[in-house]
Amino acid sequence: MAEKRTIRILIVEDHPLFGQGLRRVLELEPDFTVVGEIADGQVAVDKAPQLKPDVILMDINLPSLNGLQATRLIKTNNETIAVIVLTAYHDDEQLFHALRAGAAAYFPKDVMPSELVTAVRAAAAGNFVIEDIIMGRPQVAQWIRKHFEELAVFGESADEMFVPLSPREMEILQYITRGASNKEIARELGISRQTVKNHMSSILRKLAVNDRTQAAVLALRRGWVRLQDTTADA
Repeated sequence: MAEKRTIRILIVEDHPLFGQGLRRVLELEPDFTVVGEIADGQVAVDKAPQLKPDVILMDINLPSLNGLQATRLIKTNNETIAVIVLTAYHDDEQLFHALRAGAAAYFPKDVMPSELVTAVRAAAAGNFVIEDIIMGRPQVAQWIRKHFEELAVFGESADEMFVPLSPREMEILQYITRGASNKEIARELGISRQTVKNHMSSILRKLAVNDRTQAAVLALRRGWVRLQDTTADA
């Protein structure tokens, strides 16, 4: 009988205690190998091609780039790498953003070890795990479409409601959480104030919030922006 293929796993998590716990759980499995632990989103993007993991366990609340940004960049450049997003903030919208960023699965951080182990094997095999159900790509597409339609409100496009923020929009959102004005953001990014306003309108629409304060609170609550990063320049 052929031996099981070893599944290479990269842990991207900035809390050492949680990261060490993940490593201990994973290393109990004879066909799992942890190839690294990284505590920074940008470093994960840079190192993924070198470490060649089959699966990445990705926190959302990370320095440099948040987990959704890092996932999108990794999947753009390394389609065969599967990403499982782990988050402290769990809701359907966060799930949709993770899937749209390219994640193969999404779990709250209190996931049972046995569930996570199953998901790692499923993701390594090219499948997706949603609500504890293992799906192929066609099933996932149908599931997403069905749930988008159910959650669309007031005649709005469900696709628009849950489309992930673009890299530029996420960058602007980070400035917003620091209290920067449109003029300050435009100067820092080298773009016009009107361009910033246009991005702001798109951010508010996609997040279904009324103003920049609500957008900042939502970004902080979901871990898209780290609280310490908002005071780094103070």
